[in-house]
Amino acid sequence: MIPNSPERRRIGVVTTSRADYSHLYWPLRELAAHSGVELGVFALGPHLAPAFGATIHEIERDGFPIKARIECLLHSDSDTGMAKTIGVAILCLADALTAWRPDILLLIADRYEMLAPAAVAVAMRIPIAHIEGGEVSQGAIDDQVRNGLTKLAHLHFTSTETARNRVIAMGEEPWRVHRAGAPSLDHLRRSKLLSRTELDAKLGLSLHGLSLLAAWHPVTILRDTNAEADALFSALAQVNGQLIFVYPNTDAGSLALIDRTRALAATRPETHVFVNLDAVTYWSLLRQMDVMVGNSSSGIMEAASFGLPVVNVGMRQQGRERPHNVLDAPAELGAIQAALQRALSQEFRASLKGMSNPYGNGTAAETIVRVLTTVSLERLLIKAPVPVAAAQEAQG
Repeated sequence: MIPNSPERRRIGVVTTSRADYSHLYWPLRELAAHSGVELGVFALGPHLAPAFGATIHEIERDGFPIKARIECLLHSDSDTGMAKTIGVAILCLADALTAWRPDILLLIADRYEMLAPAAVAVAMRIPIAHIEGGEVSQGAIDDQVRNGLTKLAHLHFTSTETARNRVIAMGEEPWRVHRAGAPSLDHLRRSKLLSRTELDAKLGLSLHGLSLLAAWHPVTILRDTNAEADALFSALAQVNGQLIFVYPNTDAGSLALIDRTRALAATRPETHVFVNLDAVTYWSLLRQMDVMVGNSSSGIMEAASFGLPVVNVGMRQQGRERPHNVLDAPAELGAIQAALQRALSQEFRASLKGMSNPYGNGTAAETIVRVLTTVSLERLLIKAPVPVAAAQEAQG
């Protein structure tokens, strides 16, 4: 593929929601500041939905050049709606990527909406770079999406060495696969986090005593995506202390979860619900919490940087590499209560002092941008096949 300019490389970045934007912020900052890059952001899905915080305004405030705003999110709360969202996004992105065709398109993680830009880029012969491949979350369709993106991509930036090895085992050439670390962790090194006083003022809270953060998402691999929610909400209704809830992702069943969360907040004292928290506010909140509970990947990838005890409930994150601040509990009331009790014990909290985070050290953006701006574009599109002998060995 011939670059659009011999001097400046066009790099497009797709973001679908608050979840991936918080991870992409520092790579975007580095790309925007690079003299050899013409940056373009494609924002779609929940970013444009007022019900989920209209986070497109956050991208605008940060000053990144938005090349297209893709209205595609169906407000249906079903798996059919998720599938149709992908289709609408494909149609819109085909036009958007024709109007502003990048030399490389950067995608991240495992949200189902990311299948749309990947499909369009393949058809248009646009090389794909993918962040956070090689991880595992067997309790969500995210797992299949992530692996699909990995095989469609031409460059890979993994969070851990195990993830890098897994991507290579999937047949990707080692030179294409770079361990960068999770870019969300760059906030810890490069962003100024809020003090407790500043956080209280911003959120309208008064953090005191025992404080718990809950983040719960639909378990999209199950036919009933909220089948595991009963035990969690029962446990949260009985636990002491301040409870801070953040909205779920826009998956099938999310609207029902939002209704349930608001019902809990209406009956449980000191329960606060937030639609959206920007990355710095969320990181600052993690630093002030006593425990996190739920099934969010942030409990596994990010909470470890603060040595924050995490109770991971149910099967959504099954298979993901875990730091030792994570306590797993099945979606059963007694098991969740026991895990919370252990997480809050002085002995367990003391064991986390000085722990390191296996997902990185806050330098991911530098690695990602260095590779994106120096890799030869001419050799990206044609990938070498997996040797048959190696494939036979992998089968046992």
